[in-house]
Amino acid sequence: MVARKRRAWQRMLSGRRLDLLDPSPLDVEIEDIAHGLAFVARWNGQTLGEHPFTVAEHSLLVESLFARLFPRPEPRWQLAALLHDAPEYVIGDMISPVKDAIGPEYAALDHRLMAAIRLRFGLPVQLPATVRTAIKRADRISAWLEAVRLAGFSRTEADRVFGRPKLPGIDTLPLPLRPPAVVKAEFLARYTAIEAEIAATPGAGVRCA
Repeated sequence: MVARKRRAWQRMLSGRRLDLLDPSPLDVEIEDIAHGLAFVARWNGQTLGEHPFTVAEHSLLVESLFARLFPRPEPRWQLAALLHDAPEYVIGDMISPVKDAIGPEYAALDHRLMAAIRLRFGLPVQLPATVRTAIKRADRISAWLEAVRLAGFSRTEADRVFGRPKLPGIDTLPLPLRPPAVVKAEFLARYTAIEAEIAATPGAGVRCA
């Protein structure tokens, strides 16, 4: 008896069929990303409030922080910051201890998806080191804020796990808890605005059709 081959793709609301093991940039759509991220909760949903703090909301915050850390960034690097967690529209947001338990297989899957996403939107698969470092720093600042204000961490514990942020005025940054449809719309609006800036930039990269 021939063993049935396991399905390795997911049907998206756009109608695309994304192969998780060999993702094609042509099967990546921003509407699918925005929708998925707006329904994926950070911290496994263990946050205060009537709505979860979603990956889409986190992505908007990281992009905003990145712009403060990286003076006058090129629009394409702002797009890279907005999409820094984009693979999670398919694989969800696993907390770090779970990622560590799964091991290198998770990292490999995340890398394949990120490569397809970056190619789809005209970004290099490997970001410049300075851009990558600034996005990572913005990500950790966001994680610290979320941990302290939403996820029940003390400041001492958050300092130990994520590092104390060194950025003036972060305590006043809003961490809104909004319905998924609202966050999705804002994510798409921000994407559209960045794309318009990229299009107006000389030498803008070509997108996959």
